[in-house]
Amino acid sequence: MEEYLIVALFLFGLLGALTDYRRLLMSEVGLSYLHYGYAAIEALVLAKIILIGEVLHLGERFQDKPLIVVALYKSLVFGFLALVAHALEHVIHALVKGESPVAALSRLAAQPGEIGAYALVLLVAFVPFFSLQEAGRLLGEERFLNVLLKRPQAGSASP
Repeated sequence: MEEYLIVALFLFGLLGALTDYRRLLMSEVGLSYLHYGYAAIEALVLAKIILIGEVLHLGERFQDKPLIVVALYKSLVFGFLALVAHALEHVIHALVKGESPVAALSRLAAQPGEIGAYALVLLVAFVPFFSLQEAGRLLGEERFLNVLLKRPQAGSASP
């Protein structure tokens, strides 16, 4: 549960910042504060997808490769899953409104720039996220937290 909350908080920070950016850009057309709630729900869903994917050992294909390779691979795998979840979100939204799922997917497909931007933002956010996660796995939780959060003493070689 703790790991889920950490992942969800990271994703909410990212998605909340994007919502803020969209709200500022689209202030004339009325993007509401309600969209922050959507960002929070999306963060919770994506965090659950990541944790389920990890339980299913998705993204572990290159565990013996350098950290950056593992992080890039996981970013691509989980980025793809996030895009699938994004499409499902549009389908569910359409069903709630009494619309056809095909119509929802058609509208989504008609916006390749938005899909590409969403994918790019996820990739850019996932690379450092999975890099830190992989560093924690390699160093062990205690050592990783010491390296990340504690200032080394003068003259000490490593934590």
